[in-house]
Amino acid sequence: MIDRYTRPEMGHIFSLENKYAIWQEIEVLACEAQAELGNIGITREEAQWIREHARFNKDEVDAIEAVTNHDVIAFLTNMGAYIDAEVPEGEPKPSRWVHFGMTSSDLGDTALCYQLVQATDILIEDVQKLGAICKRRAFEERNTLCAGRTHGIHAEPMTFGMKFGSWAWELKRDLDRLRDARANVAFGAISGAVGTYSSIDPFVEEYVCEHLGLVHDPLSTQVISRDHHAYLAGVLATTAATCERIATEIRNLQKTDTLEAEEPFKKGQKGSSAMPHKRNPITMEKVCGLARVVKANAQVAFDNVALWHERDISHSSAERVAQADSFIALDHMFQCLIRVVDGLILYPEQMLANLNKTRGLIFSSKVLLALVETGITREEAYAIVQENAMATWREVQQCAGGTTFREKLEADPRCTVAPEKLDEIFDPWDFLTRIDRVFDRLEELDFA
Repeated sequence: MIDRYTRPEMGHIFSLENKYAIWQEIEVLACEAQAELGNIGITREEAQWIREHARFNKDEVDAIEAVTNHDVIAFLTNMGAYIDAEVPEGEPKPSRWVHFGMTSSDLGDTALCYQLVQATDILIEDVQKLGAICKRRAFEERNTLCAGRTHGIHAEPMTFGMKFGSWAWELKRDLDRLRDARANVAFGAISGAVGTYSSIDPFVEEYVCEHLGLVHDPLSTQVISRDHHAYLAGVLATTAATCERIATEIRNLQKTDTLEAEEPFKKGQKGSSAMPHKRNPITMEKVCGLARVVKANAQVAFDNVALWHERDISHSSAERVAQADSFIALDHMFQCLIRVVDGLILYPEQMLANLNKTRGLIFSSKVLLALVETGITREEAYAIVQENAMATWREVQQCAGGTTFREKLEADPRCTVAPEKLDEIFDPWDFLTRIDRVFDRLEELDFA
């Protein structure tokens, strides 16, 4: 996934450097809280010293972990060495207060939730940007006629702007879900082994969480319950499904037999090593493929909810892979979609040609209703319309000559619809007399 549409910001969030930096801040904040609380021996001066001298070196942490086989202990050992490096010989070492009364999950789980908040903030910006593009393009194409399709078959006329508008509304729902999931995962826990605060005052937890912009977990059992993370993963999967929906539609519209829309194809781009004429929807195909990864990773998060008793670590190895992959993949998908949707090439003339390809069959529903209005039963009207429609369809299938659907109706003595009414019916805009209602609603859509 290393290409020009991958942003380093998202990858950095899940890097060891960022995780260790958050760990450092949590440990420093805990020391400052202990000093403010004043119920153990740490002084404000020692807490200030720790703040000013706390450092880590990733390579050194890795080397220590190779011996200890424990990432938190390796990190604390490394950070403690930097804190104490300038302390005069014989003086008490301030690093002794680091991690006082805490357990590894206090550090790791609080930091992970902070990382997930950071990552979700980036996705929120992605959704806002793509949603705004979809809204803009909806109004640009509000009067671009095209065939609506159900089951892949021409249904009734619509406008291409409605496609963009539908995507915009779905992205707004994704935005709301992401914001809710962000709040649902913005928790921290500094409660010690099995969450009883046996060796640490709850004030420390509240202090650390407040300074990180998190909410303290009301009852952690050494770990923050993974239903928080599973909910977020489910929202990521839903958002990925939205991306897949948009990409799938563009892929379908780019098929040679349809060719109503096309990915931007820049100068010098090549479509196939064997067939120079090819202009393939490769970016949207990539989006669809990555959506499968994000959706599948949600299952990992659901499986991580059930741990043994108060805590085990069966979840941690899986989520280190699944969470980073899901966020990085989804951010990448958005960068691809932002570029493609913003620059999506449209072919209105081809849309009209496709609209007329079935020789007027798309007007059948209006004919049906008009026949009923003349006084015949719906069953009789349906039989008249379907018989003439199928005769037209067979000629279309066979690329044969023949008459249009309207001409067949006019030649059918059973058709009781007046010619002037047929003029009205066979105007595609007759289907769209209320379309302003759709765009009035869209006008109010806000991605701020």
